[in-house]
Amino acid sequence: MSKLAEIERRCADHKLRMTKQRRVLLRVIAQAKDHPDIEKLHRRTRFIDPTVSLATIYRTVRLLEGIGVLQRHEFTAGRSCYEVTPKRHHDHLIDVESGSVIEFRCPEIERLQAEIARRYGYRIIDHRLDIYAAPLQSSRKRQSS
Repeated sequence: MSKLAEIERRCADHKLRMTKQRRVLLRVIAQAKDHPDIEKLHRRTRFIDPTVSLATIYRTVRLLEGIGVLQRHEFTAGRSCYEVTPKRHHDHLIDVESGSVIEFRCPEIERLQAEIARRYGYRIIDHRLDIYAAPLQSSRKRQSS
């Protein structure tokens, strides 16, 4: 099943009314290779349908987040960005210079987190790991080389 079809099915399961504008936004979300913020979602959606308002994007994103279709992240101060709620857990490495986000999975990190929780008498129910990092060679040095 395509990502778009899966999102549409989840919306239908929650009886979310599908307007033309919502369908366009769902398509944009399904095609995203990054973690777009509201403004990027709005720009991309308006490229396809110029009648989509920013208010529609905000309302729909809130609805999608509420039913578990979208997951909100705050990788940069005051800026929420979104991704389709993943089927498999992953963590994020955020480049503080460019803002790019790398998704990764590391069984060793998962094992260590579970071990730490057990050591303190807990079991992990959910967690999120976001690593903020600067490139070993800054973009300024790369450009001047």
